[in-house]
Amino acid sequence: MEYIYTAMLLHKSGKKIEESNVKKVLEAAGIKADEARVKALVAALEGVNIDEAIEKAAIPVAAPVAQAADTAHAPKGEDTKKKAEEEKKTDEQAAAGLGALFG
Repeated sequence: MEYIYTAMLLHKSGKKIEESNVKKVLEAAGIKADEARVKALVAALEGVNIDEAIEKAAIPVAAPVAQAADTAHAPKGEDTKKKAEEEKKTDEQAAAGLGALFG
């Protein structure tokens, strides 16, 4: 997880996500950088629009608010079933959004 945080920190600060920068951030945090993981991170994020990936990953966060409004007006029997279906969709959307971070 610290590798993803490092990439996001570098991106937010406007620095290029490259091996040397990733290593510097990890070492500054007291974490020994694993060469293979650093290379894999940099390779996975090459050509990825991080702002777009973050935006896509953030969309499911708003879904529970809309779901709460919809289920407040549903009949009791349908409420539980609809809630379970919506939670499943939200989990799938979140997983898809996170997958976008890795290309």
